[in-house]
Amino acid sequence: MDRLGKTVAELLGDRRAVFRISPEASVLSALESLAEKDVGALIVCNGERLVGIVSERDCARKVELLGRTARGTAVSEIMTTDVLCVTLAHTIERCVGLMARDRLRHLPVLEDDRVVGVLSSRDVLEEMISEDQHLIHDLETERLRMTTNTGTY
Repeated sequence: MDRLGKTVAELLGDRRAVFRISPEASVLSALESLAEKDVGALIVCNGERLVGIVSERDCARKVELLGRTARGTAVSEIMTTDVLCVTLAHTIERCVGLMARDRLRHLPVLEDDRVVGVLSSRDVLEEMISEDQHLIHDLETERLRMTTNTGTY
């Protein structure tokens, strides 16, 4: 199967950690969590219900640059509420298209209206590079076989 036909479920595999934060939490708490977990975005949830997403970019552009403080600003004030999501059944091709069209770096993955993972642009890029490396290896092997097989004609 080619890389773009692979599903989100196949790409994520067992890597389904979802880092969440409450909309009432401070942006400072979000920044601490982003740094601690070494991720670029957090899923904002009221209980299990997705209500938004907050990224490092949101924190940088919507807080200090607007004269606010991370300690005094709630995540709900800066989060993106119109969140584009995918399911485990979506293809990587579809995800790449959505990410490019809407200039997204993170796509929450839903199953039965619950966030079960987050697909990042890095995940997609690493998959594409891996698949390209496999393709190059296969082509090199085939070419080597063609040039070294001097059988009789």
